[in-house]
Amino acid sequence: MGTGIVKGLPSTHGDHYQLNTTTLIRHAARTYPEQEIVYRAPDGGWDRYTYGDAYARTKKIANALTALGVGPGDVVGILDWNSKRHFELYWAIPGIAAVMLQMNLRLTPEDLGYVTDHSEASVVLVDESLLPVAEALAPHAPQVRNWVVMSDKPLRNIETTLLGVTHFEDLVAAAEDHIDWPVIDETSTYSACYTTGTTGRPKGVYYSHRGIYLHTQAVASVLGVRSDDTTMLITPMFHGQCWGLPQVAVFAASKIVLPGRYVAEDTSLLVNAMVAEDVTVANGAPAIFQPMINYIKTLDTAPDFGRTRLLSGATEPAMSLMRDFYEITGADIIHGYGATETTPFVTANSSVKPSLRATLTDEQKWNLKRCQGLPVTGVDIRIVDAEGDDLPFDGVSQGEVIVRGPWIIERYHKLDDDADRFFDGYWRTGDVGTIDRNGYLKLTDRLKDVVKSGGEWISSIDMENAILGHPQVLEAAVIGVEHPKWQERPVAIVVPVEGVTLTLDDVNSVLEGAFAKWQMPDTVVFVDRLPRTSVGKLDKKVMRVQYADTYKDEK
Repeated sequence: MGTGIVKGLPSTHGDHYQLNTTTLIRHAARTYPEQEIVYRAPDGGWDRYTYGDAYARTKKIANALTALGVGPGDVVGILDWNSKRHFELYWAIPGIAAVMLQMNLRLTPEDLGYVTDHSEASVVLVDESLLPVAEALAPHAPQVRNWVVMSDKPLRNIETTLLGVTHFEDLVAAAEDHIDWPVIDETSTYSACYTTGTTGRPKGVYYSHRGIYLHTQAVASVLGVRSDDTTMLITPMFHGQCWGLPQVAVFAASKIVLPGRYVAEDTSLLVNAMVAEDVTVANGAPAIFQPMINYIKTLDTAPDFGRTRLLSGATEPAMSLMRDFYEITGADIIHGYGATETTPFVTANSSVKPSLRATLTDEQKWNLKRCQGLPVTGVDIRIVDAEGDDLPFDGVSQGEVIVRGPWIIERYHKLDDDADRFFDGYWRTGDVGTIDRNGYLKLTDRLKDVVKSGGEWISSIDMENAILGHPQVLEAAVIGVEHPKWQERPVAIVVPVEGVTLTLDDVNSVLEGAFAKWQMPDTVVFVDRLPRTSVGKLDKKVMRVQYADTYKDEK
């Protein structure tokens, strides 16, 4: 595609009709007002209401925010779990042309304060359980004029050191029932999310109404979400649009389940809710899905998830995880790929292409599921070498993945030195991968994580997932460590099953056949747990520092 825009004959379509997020909830509430939304109550129990109920509250919330002085372009932060109120705010804040700031609860108070200050948020809505987080970040965000506490308790029973506190439910109760939603320029920001890199300050990604609207339609099509589905939002709603699934669920008018607060160590409540509510679509990282399948294995009778699609992101799901879910429950793990900067969908591995179904063996089909999948319609994707030249789609040539499209960023918010993250109109992902002749993307590493040994690249991702195939391995990470002769050599850091003792030979035994002998790690370190970033990804920066001297005495 060329970079210039050619103007043809003007159409007679309603091209002035702006793509606004409010349209999604308006249409869902109009056509499916009876559809259920199930949500976790503060006491840990479950309650439910309908799309019609949610939309009625959304209108009152929008009026309450307007009465609070929030107007077009103002930034409103949210500190909350995957709750009923958070869901309502997903529509109310953007609906009045304000910006919904997604505040990542896993950031440090300093970084969260930086995000609040950099975005110029003037109002922050905070769940009562998260008041300590708000109180810790408040000194770093002096421009916040209103802290709004979300709780079922009256304000007089809530203790906080925050200044300028108001009560969310009081504001909503006093608000008007009716609203004339403004027509918003579709290129306006509807939401903002900040990246959580291991170096430097978080970077602002500001999503447009147009971008999320088009993203929603594309993802709903790829996942095949319909009104007879039940969608559970497991991925945090405070990060990366919850992968766009709230909008997809509403676009399809599916039943919705909001699990509130949960921890990876106790995902039984997620499984139990999936069974009770007949969940057919859910999203999460392997770090969540693995404990879920571990819990399922303890049950006398495994649940039947034969209709269920589990959208997996953040890191590549292990083959053992995908097979266990399918063989034990019937659930299909759909491997997806994207980033905060991409809203996030770039590719999805939702099914084997029809042209391949008859020619691939079952094992080949399973191996294909390790790929990040096919590009979503609307996204352009290229693989380029260090000079920026395109590499062939042969499944062998490795290069950096670069992407562009209507929901891919073209710049960062208020960041002048971001030119190195863009090339030829494309966003540089920093991921290394291949694309085969059938169009499937397979990531082999991060540019900064690839192991460069003797002039050749070793994929840490592939090696990690092969190691996870060992039945007595819980977690694994592979890093490149400086070597005096070979530039770098791999070091595997492995968390074994409790009470089990493993050796280097045990680990390398599962790599045989998939890796050449020279690629196998010379060193395996066994630990109790692996360091992770604020969003649950392996923190290889920390590991590289920790094990930097592993090979310093080698010849």
